[in-house]
Amino acid sequence: MPEEEQRTRPMIAARERGPGPGRYALPSNVGYIKHDFTKRMNPSYTLAKRLEDTMFKKDCSPGPGYFIEPRITKHGVDGTPSYSVSGRIQDPRVFQPPGPGAYSPEKVHPQGERHAPVYSMAARTRYRKRDAVPAPNSYSLPQLLGSKVPNKYSSSSYSMTARSKTGSFSEDLAKAPGPGRYNATDPNIVNNKKPAYSMLGRSFMPGDSTKKPGPGAHYPERVYVTKKKAPTYSLGIRHSEYITPLIVDVMD
Repeated sequence: MPEEEQRTRPMIAARERGPGPGRYALPSNVGYIKHDFTKRMNPSYTLAKRLEDTMFKKDCSPGPGYFIEPRITKHGVDGTPSYSVSGRIQDPRVFQPPGPGAYSPEKVHPQGERHAPVYSMAARTRYRKRDAVPAPNSYSLPQLLGSKVPNKYSSSSYSMTARSKTGSFSEDLAKAPGPGRYNATDPNIVNNKKPAYSMLGRSFMPGDSTKKPGPGAHYPERVYVTKKKAPTYSLGIRHSEYITPLIVDVMD
């Protein structure tokens, strides 16, 4: 019996793809780290930070704690005299006699000559503390107005009261009601009624209260239906690379 032939699908060459250049991990020829040892390595240089000028001018001398005065030598302090300017010393104020301008000799009467007596008004002599004499306003005497002191004659006193209607000129002896006491009848009841008017609110014409767009709400410059339009393109899906294109027009 003949051997059955094994059916195999035809191989598509486009499906077989090899690795790209980035698939191979070849050593680099740039730099000196992991350089390809089969290739010649050129000298490499590095860029460092620029040195500051202060590094050359930096003073590394000790601080002020090690300051030595220049006048001190190995033999001690030099003999150059030193001076200092201080403030003015104030005069002692133990006793300050008055000057010549403090005296007024022209106010003194010449001695041996007669002159009119001179008087001066001094302050009132204060009372002694043990003489507690009260002042005139410290006494509380009873008042003489009205009948309050039994042993003193008092003047007549009067009081003003409200006006009494009894016996006065405004007394209503008849007790008759005035015109305002009666309820007058409405003249519209017994006479012809006068026309009456009323004011109503302002009426408006019926209309649509919805908001309408104004001229500035439209953008006619964005309308391209009535104008020529440039062609536009869109990105579609990616088709398979193995599909045979459809050929409609076949040459005989």
